[in-house]
Order: sequence, then structure tokens, then C-alpha cells
Amino acid sequence: MSLLPRTAEEFSSADYWDRFFRKRGEKAFEWYGDYNSLCGILHKYIKPRDKVLVVGCGNSELSEQLYDVGYRQLTNIDISETVVSHMNQRNTERRPDLTFQQVDATETGFENGSFQAALDKGTLDAMASEEEGALAGRMVAEVGRVLAVGGRYVCITLAQEHVIKLAVEHFAQGWAVRIHCLSGQQTEDSDSSFALPVFVLVCTKFRQAPPFAVLELCEGEDGAPSRLASVPDLLSAVKERQAYNLMLHKLRGGTDASLTPSLTLCHAATGRPRYTLTVQDSLPSAKLPRSNQFAIFIVPQGRESDWLYGSAEGRAQLASSAKFKRLVIVAMHRDQEYEDMQAVQSELSPMVMELAPPGMQANQQVPFLSVGGDLGWREVVGRGVSALTGEYSVEDVRGEDGHLYRRLVFMNNSQLVQSESRLQATATASANKKKNRKKSKASVSVAPAFKGAKTRSVDRGFLCCTHHEVMVAGLAMLGTEGFSNKDHPVSMLLVGLGGGGLPQFVHDFVPCAQIEVVELDSVVLEVAQTWFGFQTDERLKVILGDGLEHITMLESKGGHLFDVVMFDVDSKDTTLGMSCPPSTFVETLILKKIYNLLTPRGLFMLNLVCRDSSLRKSVLERVQAVFPCVFSRGIEGEVNEVLLCCRSAGDGQKPHTVPHTLQQTANDLQRTLCNKTQTAPCVPQIDITAMLNDLKVI
Repeated sequence: MSLLPRTAEEFSSADYWDRFFRKRGEKAFEWYGDYNSLCGILHKYIKPRDKVLVVGCGNSELSEQLYDVGYRQLTNIDISETVVSHMNQRNTERRPDLTFQQVDATETGFENGSFQAALDKGTLDAMASEEEGALAGRMVAEVGRVLAVGGRYVCITLAQEHVIKLAVEHFAQGWAVRIHCLSGQQTEDSDSSFALPVFVLVCTKFRQAPPFAVLELCEGEDGAPSRLASVPDLLSAVKERQAYNLMLHKLRGGTDASLTPSLTLCHAATGRPRYTLTVQDSLPSAKLPRSNQFAIFIVPQGRESDWLYGSAEGRAQLASSAKFKRLVIVAMHRDQEYEDMQAVQSELSPMVMELAPPGMQANQQVPFLSVGGDLGWREVVGRGVSALTGEYSVEDVRGEDGHLYRRLVFMNNSQLVQSESRLQATATASANKKKNRKKSKASVSVAPAFKGAKTRSVDRGFLCCTHHEVMVAGLAMLGTEGFSNKDHPVSMLLVGLGGGGLPQFVHDFVPCAQIEVVELDSVVLEVAQTWFGFQTDERLKVILGDGLEHITMLESKGGHLFDVVMFDVDSKDTTLGMSCPPSTFVETLILKKIYNLLTPRGLFMLNLVCRDSSLRKSVLERVQAVFPCVFSRGIEGEVNEVLLCCRSAGDGQKPHTVPHTLQQTANDLQRTLCNKTQTAPCVPQIDITAMLNDLKVI
């Protein structure tokens, strides 16, 4: 299977090209390659018997070299009288039939259809910057006029964005357009800070325009053509190749643990993403075995969003543990089939070797690492589209602990698991599994023994997210009477439903709890009910709408309505250093409204995910200005922290330590949850005391 690279690194055209043209000076043609580097592609499209128009020949030796290998019908034109005179004098004796003429390439005077090929080495690039591209436009139109049907315009170009766009848009109307990407041309005198792939644009003239655009991209001279659907798609593919070449150049220049470039390898035929590769170098101070230069780590399917693989900190830790100079971390994409580890290794080997660190011996063995030699397992069980958040996927995966988990992932941020629940076999599936246990033993690399989404149900007694466990444990701060008194049950408002695991847990295990959930997206509610076992009743209700508007409406009516208000909602604004909650949710006015909604014993719980230290400080200051007592519980290995904000400070004094009575109420809450097991559908699996152990006063 052929793979095409698509790097995530932006190719900054203006800045990069400005620096390039300043550096190259008068030595322009060296960047386009000489005859030895171009002969393969030229012989493929231009035959020795063809009448060839060489456009803007300059003083390049290319025509002379083509003449020497049998191309005798070359007509060389250039606008410079000096160049033409010099080239004619240089070739009078050795190449008497090789002529050079002073001709304007935009108005040649040659007859229509008089050439079988037109060869352009850098002329389009030079002319495209003149007259805002109008000069180059007239030139390609003239080339099209003098070429015969079936004739080819072969243009060697560095494919600056405005240059290639002009040419492709012109020839896409009625011509076949194919672009070859060749390796970057570097010589001993070339500036090492530039890594330019050379492109060969081949446009073939049709007698009659086809009913659809023929747009293709090829890797190297002989790569199989990949068909592109539109001109923007082709131009984007060219830009990706330029960015990929630039990334390779940086990687070959040395190792740098602070740079973690990534690229996506796409299926050449379909263009769909198949692998994402992230390069992670070890620190210069790391003590590594001399032979450990380079390795490839295959992330198990469905695990790419795990902290170890999906975060910069996790990947750095993985590389440190692997003890290789450079580690390439490979994630497999959903909706793709992978046979086994050997097949994946064979498919990746040609491409990943381009990412090897400098100085590695060519014949050195490169190990492929994985978790137990397993590709992992993933099954997409549902998908759909939300008007608010776009496409989503519901998928079952096998976790590191061997259990199956169901995840909700929005495709606009596919590295983030929106919601997660642990699965268990349904009663029917469990019975069938016991019957067949003696018949076969399933391998860990294949699908689970209980196959099909219908044979799996959500374990409602297990909370996958630690911050959800902390929020449940935080109920202990209400006091024993607060969560166990059936005459005065806990009243809770939760903004943000997700898969519904948190409110469902409280409903199932906290006696008589009254829960109101506000969710903005009706599709999220549908997903929670369809795939995550979420069930509403008179004690658990969902209101579809804006959480802040709902809070404002309730507060305007007056009265202390809730013992607990929880915020567990993510932000769609990726420009801020805070991904949870949206910044508007922690403005002082909203915090005061929440304070007013709480009962005297009330508690505000906030899942805070903030990487910006100054922004975090600002949020904490605002929270502390409203709530007299604030506790924080960090989540190990994650950025998350849960803030537990009390409406009352108890004796009126802000505590400096965690209340000594909390241990006892934690034990009481644990017993209360377990006592509810008799009527609940499953057993609660949570350690309340452990969740409160690292609580700190802010």
C-alpha cells in the first residue's frame, strides 16, 4: 500500500521564500537540478524525435546535454540578446544544429501546434513575479497555442504558491495536469538552511476537453499517480510535500527534544489518513546505549488519546523510558484495517526510515516497539453529526488493563476523549461466554469474546474519569446528614452532560438525590441515552439549553435551590490556555449567581483544566473572592484539578487545613454508596477516602 505524507507543520510561504531568494543570489539554476538529476523525468515525457521549444533557456547547460544524447530538434528562446549571442557562440562548432533565438516567450510568432513539447526550467518562476502574474499568464497561453494536440508543457519549478496556482488553474481547463515531486536539489555550495523539493509540472493538451478535471500528483519520477478531485486539493498536496521536505531537513540536521514534529501518512489511492507519526528526541543529557539510535513505537488502536501517547508530556516520558536517541510514535487511524504487526511494519518501514536521526548507519536494524506485540483493538459502534460540534464517533476500545471501554470522540478534536465508560458483558453474552469457555481461547490481538455492541453494556458503577470520582467524593463535604438524609435529599445542578456517567452514578448510589442536568447539545443527550446507558426519570432530568442562561434565569427567581452545583463543560476556544470550562463560566458575575443558588451548606464543584499559569491564578482569585473556603484536588498525570468551593466557612473563619471531620464523613459516604447497591443496577467502584487524600486549601 502506497502512503503519502501530510505534515502538520505549516509551510510559511512568504517568509520562507523571501529568505530563499535573498540567499540564492545569482545561482538560481542550481536549485532546479542538472541533467543528471532531471534526465529520468525528461526522457519520460519528451522523446528525441519531438520538436521541442525550450522557453527562457538562459545560459543553462540543459539544452546542450539533451542535444548530446540525441535531441536534435531543440528551439531555444530567450529575451536576452546577450544570453542568445553567448550561447550561439558557445555551440557553433560542437553543436551546429543547436540554435538559440532572441524571442519573447509571450509572443513567439511560431505557428499554431508547431511543437510536440515545451520545456521550461525556472522561466515560469521568474516571470510569475512580474506584472502581478500577467506576464506569466501570457506566456503559458502562448505555450498552449504553439503545442500540438498531445503535446506536453514540461515545467521544472520550485512551486511557489502563486506560481503553481497560476499554471494549474490555467491548464486545468481542458488539459491533463500531472505534478511530480522530486527530491530537494542540494549542492556543496547550497545554503544548508533551505530544503527545496523540485516539482515537474507536466500538462498534456487534449483535442477535446474531458468532462472532468484530470489532476494528478506523483512521488518521484516513477511514482504511481494519485488523482485529486480539485485544483485546491492538488495545490494543497504540493504545499504538504514542501512542508514535509522542510521537516525532513530539520530532522536530519540534528536531534532536539524540544521539537516534536508530526505528520500524517495517507492512503495514496483514497487520500484518507492512515497513520499519524510524531517524532520525539531524547534530551542531550540522557544516558542511552550507544546502539539505541532509532526506534518506532506502535500505539495500540484506540489508545492514541491516552496521556502517555496523546500529550507532549506523556510522549516525552515514553521516549525517556524507551531509551532511544529518536523515537517515532505511530498512531493508527479509525476506519482503517490493519492485518497484524508484521504488515504494519512492512508498510511503514520505507517511510519511517526517512525520519532517522543524523549519523545512523544505513544497515542498522530499527526495532518496532509495542505493548505486548499487540495492535490493540477498536470497533466504531456509532457515528453521527452534531450541528454544534460536527462529526462524532462512538467506539469501543481495549484499555491497558484489558477491559473494554466505550468512548465518545468528536472529529474536530480526535485526540480528545469527550466521554468514556467501562463496558461489561450483558447477561446473555456472559452466559454464552461461559458455555464456550472450554471450546476456545481468544487471543489478545483479536476482538473480544463478547462480539458486537449489543452484547456489551455500560458498567454504571465505574467512573472512568478521576475528576468525576473526586466530584462524587466531594459530596462528603456536605456532612453525613447532607447525603444520607432521605427527608432532605441532595439537590444537584450539573452543567455539561457528556456521556452521562457522573449524574447517572449519583442517581444510582446517592439516596433520593435530585439531579438537574443542563446540556446545550441535543445530540449529546441522544448519544448518552443510546450508547452510554444514561436514563432519565423523576429524580434525574435533563434540560436542553445554555447553562449560563439557565443559571441566570434560576437566580433571578431567588431562593437557594441546590446543595451542589457542578461545572464539567469543555471550551471550544482553543486559543486560550484553559480548555475547561469556557472562560465565561468563571466570570465574577456568574460565580456570584452560583453562590446565590446554593443552600447554606452548598458546594460549588469546578473541573478546571488550565495550562496558562497566569490565567489559572486569575480564575482562582475570582473564585476565592466569591467563596469563603476553596479546596483543590489535582489529578495525577493530568492538567485537571477539581475545585471544591464551600458557600459557608463553617465557624466563619477560613480554614488553613482540611477539616479533621472529613475522614469520618468520607467513610460514611462510602458506606452510603455501598448500601444503595441492593437497589442499584451495579456495584459502585470508588474509594472516597483516596479521592480526598490530596485535598489542599487554597
